[in-house]
Amino acid sequence: MTAPAVPSVLFVCVHNAGRSQMAAAFLTRLGADRVEVRSAGSAPADTVNPAVVEAMVEVGIDISAETPKVLTVEAVQASDVVITMGCGDACPYFPGKRYLDWKLDDPAGQGVDAVRPIRDEIEEQIRGLLADLGVEAAA
Repeated sequence: MTAPAVPSVLFVCVHNAGRSQMAAAFLTRLGADRVEVRSAGSAPADTVNPAVVEAMVEVGIDISAETPKVLTVEAVQASDVVITMGCGDACPYFPGKRYLDWKLDDPAGQGVDAVRPIRDEIEEQIRGLLADLGVEAAA
């Protein structure tokens, strides 16, 4: 008997420096090894937003070593679920993929006080996504 396939999720935003990085970090933490996680940006920044890094450290997740990655066709093709966060028409579309668009404020240029509610909303969305995927959230 073969093990069930691990669902693969790709988070996409413009700079891959804020929302998609937080979402990927939460899914990695809460999905443990039961979900494959990718993130990318249509126009990646040089570094992850420092306020985003700080906000994630507050909830015990260190993303300071992450680097923004460019969105590739291969990343989309290899993913079961593609979640966009304000990347608009820059996201390639492939039939047969499940696309979700999460309306989230952009943390770019904002301080950690503005990032916290975005972070918390992303965590809620991730918990809902895990339930949709039939994956129990890790403690």
